[in-house]
Amino acid sequence: MDLSGIIQGDFQQLEVLFISRLPRLLAVLCTGVGMSIAGLIMQQLCMNKFVSPTTGATISSAQFGILLALIFMPNSTLWGRALFSFAAALIGTWIFVFFVQKVSFKDVVMVPLIGIMFGNIIGGTTSFLAYKFELTQSLSSWLVGHFSLVLRGRYEIVYLIVPLVFLSFFFANHFNIVGMGKDFSENLGIPYNLVLFFGLSIAAAITASIVVVVGSISYIGLIVPNIVSMFKGDKIKGTLIDTALFGALFVLISDMIGRTIIAPYELPIELIVGVLGSIIFIGLLFYRLNNCRKIIKFGQRGCISCRETTLKEVEEH
Repeated sequence: MDLSGIIQGDFQQLEVLFISRLPRLLAVLCTGVGMSIAGLIMQQLCMNKFVSPTTGATISSAQFGILLALIFMPNSTLWGRALFSFAAALIGTWIFVFFVQKVSFKDVVMVPLIGIMFGNIIGGTTSFLAYKFELTQSLSSWLVGHFSLVLRGRYEIVYLIVPLVFLSFFFANHFNIVGMGKDFSENLGIPYNLVLFFGLSIAAAITASIVVVVGSISYIGLIVPNIVSMFKGDKIKGTLIDTALFGALFVLISDMIGRTIIAPYELPIELIVGVLGSIIFIGLLFYRLNNCRKIIKFGQRGCISCRETTLKEVEEH
């Protein structure tokens, strides 16, 4: 494609533009916005900066739902698989939250470790069933995120992200209050469990719609909200727009790197984001732990990443 051909109305180039290139760009932007917002909501509701669709078993559960659709409804449409994926993602996320609430001391590292272990259990079960029913090759498209198969007519489900993001902005203050704890929420008249379920449902629906179209893309919902919060603070309504824009930019740059680094071949965006995300995740981990120690040293109640820590636990820590 070249700009002069587009301007002159070359039919073949216009066809490539509207069938392949423009859908891919829209899918990239929606993926960046959606995964970043999903991560921001989960971090706020779970009161931990290292919770995300990746470390909260949401992505693994969504993949498991797609496998169930392939097993029980092999002729299902993309929307049918999305429903299976959403249901599995929601159930998996709720089980993870249940485990987290049973942990008495919500350490900054303990919570994501629980999610990673739980996600590995779901991933192992998915792999076992895929081998058992000979669906490994069919499932492979959803195990590694890439935009190479995004075409007009098979990506439009990602548009669900737009109304879900608007809902997130509308209920941002409720998510902020719930993030302060159950007792605090109930004192202000906010139904804690209802808002928690609603917020996790939004995150699960966003994740499922992306996994069905693009596949698994890790770390976006983890690192983007953390980077934005360093400059904009922890108030979700004040960081929502910045998180969405930075997430879209991050995925777009990663996609450009994947398409050009070994051109004319293309690397999956999951590989690019995984490498960059791993490095940034380690840096964020040390940054948050250092802030935790500094705040505890000066005698404050809790820290940025452990909001439910009691004064007694801080002293013991």
